[in-house]
Amino acid sequence: MTTAVSLSIAIAVAVGIVWFGLTMVLLLLRRHGVDVAEAKSLVPDTLRLVRDLAKDGTLPRGVRMRLVLLVAYLVSPLDLVPDFIPVLGYADDVVVLAVVLRSVIRRVGPAALERHWRGTPQGLATIRHLAGVR
Repeated sequence: MTTAVSLSIAIAVAVGIVWFGLTMVLLLLRRHGVDVAEAKSLVPDTLRLVRDLAKDGTLPRGVRMRLVLLVAYLVSPLDLVPDFIPVLGYADDVVVLAVVLRSVIRRVGPAALERHWRGTPQGLATIRHLAGVR
């Protein structure tokens, strides 16, 4: 078998594993009452939240760097799962966002989230749920 064929098989298997993993995460989120369509509707407020948190000089530098890297990932054309794949294409962005927000909030506390949130109370409740804040 040639190197190109081996590499193609390895890439296909890796994409399949990532796809399966994201599907499982989506199923878990749905079991907890979070709908991917609802999460996507929060994009403008969430982007403002991430921007405002990243600009907040009172937060630790490592936290702000995580947020900058999150934005870079979200705007990058290279994703774990390409955006043209139905449902899962954008779901990986939601999963990455939730993981980073959870990490940030665990480090700086939920008060920073509430201080910078500009959206609706229902949107804040969804973001809190996605980020694992009780």
